[in-house]
Amino acid sequence: MHKRATNLIFAALKLRKREKMKKILMIGAISTLVSNTTFAGDYLTNTNQNAAFLRMVARGASIDVDGVYSNPAGLSFLPKDGFHLSLTGQSAYQTRSIAATTGLWTQDGSETTKHFKGTASAPIIPSFQGVYKRDRWTISTSFAITGGGGKASFDNGLPMFNALAMGGIYSATSAIKPGLIKPDMYDINTAMDGKQYIYGVQLGIGYRINDWLSVFAGGRMNYVKSGYEGHLEAQLHEVGGPLKPLSGKTLVKMGLDCEQSGWGMTPIIGANVKLGKWNLAAKYEFITNLNIENKTKLLEISTINDQISGGNKKEGGATPEDILKPYADGEQTPNDIPAFLSVAAQYEILPTLRASVEYHFFDDKHAKMLNDRQKTLKHGTHEYLGGIEWDVIKRLTISGGFQKTSYGLSDDFQTDTSFYCSSYSLGCGARMHINENWTMDLGYFWTKYKDYTKNEDHYYGKMPMKGSNKYSRTNKVFGLSLNYNF
Repeated sequence: MHKRATNLIFAALKLRKREKMKKILMIGAISTLVSNTTFAGDYLTNTNQNAAFLRMVARGASIDVDGVYSNPAGLSFLPKDGFHLSLTGQSAYQTRSIAATTGLWTQDGSETTKHFKGTASAPIIPSFQGVYKRDRWTISTSFAITGGGGKASFDNGLPMFNALAMGGIYSATSAIKPGLIKPDMYDINTAMDGKQYIYGVQLGIGYRINDWLSVFAGGRMNYVKSGYEGHLEAQLHEVGGPLKPLSGKTLVKMGLDCEQSGWGMTPIIGANVKLGKWNLAAKYEFITNLNIENKTKLLEISTINDQISGGNKKEGGATPEDILKPYADGEQTPNDIPAFLSVAAQYEILPTLRASVEYHFFDDKHAKMLNDRQKTLKHGTHEYLGGIEWDVIKRLTISGGFQKTSYGLSDDFQTDTSFYCSSYSLGCGARMHINENWTMDLGYFWTKYKDYTKNEDHYYGKMPMKGSNKYSRTNKVFGLSLNYNF
């Protein structure tokens, strides 16, 4: 009797479970292709390139060395000819939490919530900005982490992997007897790490046409370097009865180790209008067409059937190419950086007091992502910024600012490995005027996110159970810039 039941189990697993598990890894792998930024800005754009941004936020009309990124056309109005250099170091810390509520976790009819927490940190992110000005002309350059900038680790895995593995196990055995293998009969050990860096080198030329108008043209070369590592193993406890031959065996095992790289060019234009106490500025970065290529070291999946029947894996543990093609070694996937418009205005209230407002738009819906994920967005990203700075004394300037970020999110866009939350941010800090040539900026930037809840009638589409994921984030950034002109 036990032998017959065991054979039935193997048959059901062989017919149904293998296909379920292939889909699990395919969906999970595809989802990790997009990584979250740990800085301010859009999905793939960091707008904080200098500590001056952290301390004041609205720097789009700045006439200072940090304008190499925020207002390159305004550099032509720098008061002194010569070199203007800035070296910045930033530290960013972020948490990402998912509260997953569903009846799948116990499969006893009651809903429970599991909490999954990831941490992302970038202990030191350097950047450099430099300008040479002579009369009406400027040449500017910069190096910075223009997107991404950290490593995210989910030490207890993600709900999508647990849910799909548990759903696959349940579905594979329900043909024999619903609940034959219950969640309390096996343990799931899983973790996922992801990192992404977009390095940007910018070069451009500015020219002051007359006393009130200047223009800029340049470009940025972007190089992407990403990496993903993850594993999942579901192991059955010691059990008796018809399942005794499976005691202690691994029901599901998955492994992923992949590096990705790619590059693309961003053309940039800008203009600055200086009218008395007003300074008006605009910058437009064109869309960056960018593909990333996989260098996959490990792409493995196995189930209890593979150990018994030999499975159908190819050499090296890879599953069939038609299933895992988007994530196979050598494959390329789109990862465009969206077009970006910035318009800003600064007003000199007093000789020692200045205020700025700014607007950003990121055209996300026309920046290609894997499987046209961008089409699920409701609109591009809108950002609204404001800031003020006050020269308290000759040697000290204090400042503060805010930023409101509104994404066009949808349930179809959000995934466990790549989710976003609209937010508002506050920045504050100071500039110390050390002497005629040296200044130092100190800044702190804190973000409050609005939780996003994604509801599903069929949790991950695999079982007739409802479920919801509540996505939450926290973020804080510290920065210091040393500025020198001569």
